[in-house]
Amino acid sequence: MINAQDIKNGTCIRMDGRLYFCVEFLHVKPGKGNTFMRTKLKDVVDGRVIERRFNIGEKLEDVRVERRPYQYLYQEGGDDIFMNNETFEQIPISKDLVTGSDFMKEGDTVEVVSDASTETILYAEMPVKTVLKVKYTEPGLKGDTATNTLKPATVETGATVKVPLFVNEGDLIEVDTRDGSYVGRVK
Repeated sequence: MINAQDIKNGTCIRMDGRLYFCVEFLHVKPGKGNTFMRTKLKDVVDGRVIERRFNIGEKLEDVRVERRPYQYLYQEGGDDIFMNNETFEQIPISKDLVTGSDFMKEGDTVEVVSDASTETILYAEMPVKTVLKVKYTEPGLKGDTATNTLKPATVETGATVKVPLFVNEGDLIEVDTRDGSYVGRVK
């Protein structure tokens, strides 16, 4: 159990039978009345963000989470198979629990977050940026850098990314795995 004033970004709590991560908090001290914490909590299962207010001194059930690096091996059915880098144990994780799974290629390392008490996997996160090779896109023309026009490009994982006109097949590009946006070209 933790006190409400101990909530920080990344703190995991169990409330109403669900797990929530704190994504934003604010310690509010009004002129009249008691001090309270205003928080934004993200549901681990469905990703919804809720706003919740806690009085100072209110007891909350905290959840100890562990973050471990796992290496992506292959896909089997609707699951992705990962290997623990320390114990070499292989575990399946459902594709919908992996953030940025469309941009994951063999050998990539992801961070798996699990509940330490029950050993259940909460979710897995790809690094924020990854480098991918463009497999197919319409040919670009030299000097097409003046406008902000984008075209679709298929990368080596099969995902489609909107890229600027000057990007060609075989180029290495950096992609933001959170929303699938183009970041830049890699030399």
